[in-house]
Amino acid sequence: MAEFKHTGNRRVLTGLVVSDKADKTIVVRVETLVKHPLLKKYIRRRKKFMAHDPANDCGVGDKVQIVESRPMSRRKRWHLVQILEKAV
Repeated sequence: MAEFKHTGNRRVLTGLVVSDKADKTIVVRVETLVKHPLLKKYIRRRKKFMAHDPANDCGVGDKVQIVESRPMSRRKRWHLVQILEKAV
């Protein structure tokens, strides 16, 4: 699930790498649990973020931590902080 931490004004998210096909770019899927207002059940929300991976270290299935940063391209506004778990 998503862990929201704040470092100043920058959000830090945790998610799984879905794609690493682009050069120095990864696509990270972040899941959050949101409580339904009427049913009071938890719903899983998924969102994909493109993040900068300068060393091309990540692979598909890795659990990573990303941080908000300045825009690097049209859709890329996140930066890789660390790899928490490597995929088997």
